[in-house]
Amino acid sequence: MESGKRRRAAVVVLGDIGRSPRMQYHALSLARQANLEVDIVAYGGSDPHSALLEHSSIHIHTMRQWPSRDGFLPKMFRPVMLLLKPLVQFIMLLWFLCFKIKAPDVFIVQNPPSVPTLVAVKWASWLRQSSFIIDWHNFGYTLLALSLGRSSRFVAIYHWVELHFGKMANGSLCVTKAMQHELEQVWGIKATVLYDQPPEFFRPALLEEKHKLFCRIKKDMFRSNSPPDCISYGITDHDLQDPKTTLFTNQIDNDYHLTQNRPALIVSSTSWTPDEDFGILLEAAVMYDRRVAALLNENDSNGDEFLWKAVDEGKTFLYPRLLFVITGKGPEKEKYEEKIKKLNLKRVAFRTMWLSPEDYPLLLGSADLGVCLHTSSSGLDLPMKVVDMFGCGLPVCAVSYSCITELVEVEKNGLLFSSSSELADELMMLFKGFPDGCDALRTLKNGVLEMGSSAKWATEWEANAKPLISKVISGDLS
Repeated sequence: MESGKRRRAAVVVLGDIGRSPRMQYHALSLARQANLEVDIVAYGGSDPHSALLEHSSIHIHTMRQWPSRDGFLPKMFRPVMLLLKPLVQFIMLLWFLCFKIKAPDVFIVQNPPSVPTLVAVKWASWLRQSSFIIDWHNFGYTLLALSLGRSSRFVAIYHWVELHFGKMANGSLCVTKAMQHELEQVWGIKATVLYDQPPEFFRPALLEEKHKLFCRIKKDMFRSNSPPDCISYGITDHDLQDPKTTLFTNQIDNDYHLTQNRPALIVSSTSWTPDEDFGILLEAAVMYDRRVAALLNENDSNGDEFLWKAVDEGKTFLYPRLLFVITGKGPEKEKYEEKIKKLNLKRVAFRTMWLSPEDYPLLLGSADLGVCLHTSSSGLDLPMKVVDMFGCGLPVCAVSYSCITELVEVEKNGLLFSSSSELADELMMLFKGFPDGCDALRTLKNGVLEMGSSAKWATEWEANAKPLISKVISGDLS
């Protein structure tokens, strides 16, 4: 890469860097593929991937996060907080970008959030005589409108700032062709599409890796203080301590095997925010549970333990138990955990957990299906969690919205749904005859593997991001 004399880039995220995978991958590519020194300015909280921590050219600078207790303040103080919070963040950002890090050739900033990030980065780029590039993940004003409403004055001001300072950038990247069209036609901003792609550590897991992962997360699967369900019934302390047996696998000598009557493992990653309606998944789980019981003519008077005992003794059924593992952190997590406790399901169970950056890809690579509940606030972005799932060879059922077909190809690598009933239908269809007789699920998995063989982040970044960054640094934007 032709670069300025500084040979340095700064990646700016007004958020938890451990929960900003795309910006982590930018930093890795800048260091590995462009041979630049990279400073990351972001909040701490969750650990980033070890590849960042171990790279000698990547330097992480963590800012102190704004306290998350605004919701406890009286409503009359909320407008004051809406003004005070970005002012404090602006001062902190400017301090880090102008004094705490060395002057870079280019700032690459994640949007959203737009306020005060774009303002601070523009000022810093002017003061330090650097260029700056915006990576448009979504539109910030549409996210703010989810909580304040589209007619709010704060949303109008936010929109103006996002548009005004967005136009001042030396270059722009975005995540979809739909967003590229919107930026150019409505905002007057020319952007290069850089599709999210999984890095090399997102791949299908080997059977030995699956077994070792399930051993590590046994305690999360079987919590001693939780009531029994179709997953935990019959589990003893000996089972928890036994390194040769898990819910899904067992080890015999040096060989690893999948258990025949294992549950189907379904993973959904969520930020527990209003733009993901988790209630759809809960309703679909209830429908699956009831429809299977009706199809198998099960007698309700026998109780749940009659089924659980049969499964514990090794019996298999036409439709399997489903275990939903929900990963992520966010504001609505506790609310939905309370709802899950009240479901009283016979053959469906839920577990919520937070995994390390190294174990999360292994979980995806060990699962049977991914579920995505993301509905874009702008209708123009794509869920990166689906990209990660595809990288691990995992087919996906995703909520349908305007541009999701840029990522999910129906009946090739996944399915789409618009209601809980549609999702329940898809679960019934995909898992009938599990684990050996579900041809539809196998077809989707093969489709994911075929499509994912050539799609990796490094290739996408080399072809689309690197040329733009080179031009911006050299000043050749003709």
